[in-house]
Amino acid sequence: MLDINKKYHIYHIAGKKIGVTCNLTNRVTKQQGYKTGEYNVLESSDDIEYVSLRERDLQQEYGYKVDLRPYKDVVKIKSKSNKMETKKVLSSSSATTTFFCPIVDLRTHLTNNTNYTWTMESGHLAELTESNTQWILKNANRSQFGDDKCYIYNKAFVDQMTSIKDEVQDVLKSRFDLIREWATDKGIYKSGDSKTQYVKLMEEAGELAKALLEKDEPEVIDAIGDMVVVLTNLAKLEGLDIEDCVDSAYDVIKWRDPVVRRVVEKFVDRSNVGFQKYGRSLDGERRGGHKDLVGYLNDIQEELMDAVLYIQAAREELSDLHEDELVRKLKENYGPNQEFED
Repeated sequence: MLDINKKYHIYHIAGKKIGVTCNLTNRVTKQQGYKTGEYNVLESSDDIEYVSLRERDLQQEYGYKVDLRPYKDVVKIKSKSNKMETKKVLSSSSATTTFFCPIVDLRTHLTNNTNYTWTMESGHLAELTESNTQWILKNANRSQFGDDKCYIYNKAFVDQMTSIKDEVQDVLKSRFDLIREWATDKGIYKSGDSKTQYVKLMEEAGELAKALLEKDEPEVIDAIGDMVVVLTNLAKLEGLDIEDCVDSAYDVIKWRDPVVRRVVEKFVDRSNVGFQKYGRSLDGERRGGHKDLVGYLNDIQEELMDAVLYIQAAREELSDLHEDELVRKLKENYGPNQEFED
């Protein structure tokens, strides 16, 4: 089938894949993270039938996995899926973000899409959180292109996100910063030492024990507060920040099973790599309609097929190790020059 309005490109990412697209910038650079020079175009044509057949031939020729469906079928499925897809949540340009709903329905639209994420052209990652939603509702404008849309200005939205982040950090750090400023003014860091602060901590612990026994709530509060002050100063004298000590302790207690923690960390690391490469999270990919159900099923199938191959390779590696160990033991018993049949 000939489409004179489209040019299809068969591209090659060396060592990775061969694919087809009619938009190299979006598909290869933006979505997959490969810049010009990191891939090359093998062939171009306006005949989708030809490129669909040629892509699979080249995949086989270069030793890559051959796509289960030809490109033309994938395009048809995506086209059908897009027609059935519900109305998009929003679109973002360099200056504004437009929401696809009347301004009177904006609250419901935002609530129904809570935690929706998107990447703005400025590179900022935005999310429909509760605080962001409240700001959007106060600052949204009706679109001049129709009553079925409304919009916000991106710069003002980014500024408020930055402001909220700074306010949260200020709240978390302000108390400890004030304690350290007080201690500096008192000369504790200049003339004091860790041992003195430890003795002070034990004194305050004794005050806390007395208050607990006497059920004196005001004294309990006072003693706990004093102990936090002393611990803050003790950490500083040891070259540490109390915030880092608390974070370290929490990282230990929040995971009952260290194996689970290590697995979760790997998931987070993998997610970060994916975001750096593609510029969006998995949730953003799904909500943004970048991949349909068939695409996800294909990914699952390919990963499972790879897993089976890796398992087989690991089994063979383990078998080789066992054989090498057996030969080593036999040579220890019968001499290094002894030959053994397979």
